[in-house]
Amino acid sequence: MARRQEQREESRDEIREAARAIIVREGYRSFSMRKLASEIGASTGSTYLYFRNKEDLFRSLVDESFSRLNESLKVLADEPRKDPIARLKLGLSLYVDWGCRHPNDYQIAFLLPDPGPGPYKTHQAFDVLRAMVAASLPAGRARSERVEIASQAIWSAVHGITSLLIQRPSFPWRSKASVIGQVIDSAVDGAVAGSRAHRKKGHGRPNA
Repeated sequence: MARRQEQREESRDEIREAARAIIVREGYRSFSMRKLASEIGASTGSTYLYFRNKEDLFRSLVDESFSRLNESLKVLADEPRKDPIARLKLGLSLYVDWGCRHPNDYQIAFLLPDPGPGPYKTHQAFDVLRAMVAASLPAGRARSERVEIASQAIWSAVHGITSLLIQRPSFPWRSKASVIGQVIDSAVDGAVAGSRAHRKKGHGRPNA
């Protein structure tokens, strides 16, 4: 029974990896379970033993990609005493680095639209970002709203540079590391650090 379960997991992994490559290469709309079966040399019916349909398979790929991203962020747990803004910038650097090193995962997780109905479900990686932003912002009224807006603004910035680095690799980047660093610094300083400095100097009062 243990060996049978292991073989089943190996087959699921093979299906996912083949599906990931096809979807990234040809797009979700062009993807089909029949095309997948042909790619791995199996019958179309056998693929349905592991996934109900292509939407179910796609969501499995999204969850797997986010799980891999979460693994890359675990190093942040070793930095609990780091200055919160420095820790936030480290986390964002890890995010961009992960996306550039795993472009297929990144495209599945962030660049392809979810075909299923219903509202967007945020994943653990965004919860990590939100927690780091919260630790960097001062206390005050409407803090939860500031945390959410700052988190979304910062993510928009780092997602933008990560997407460009993946989709425009031939662009004559002067220095990728410098560009990444400046994007992260600008995003964090504008959304978080500026708010801290504003409060310290006593300019005005927090938004109601």
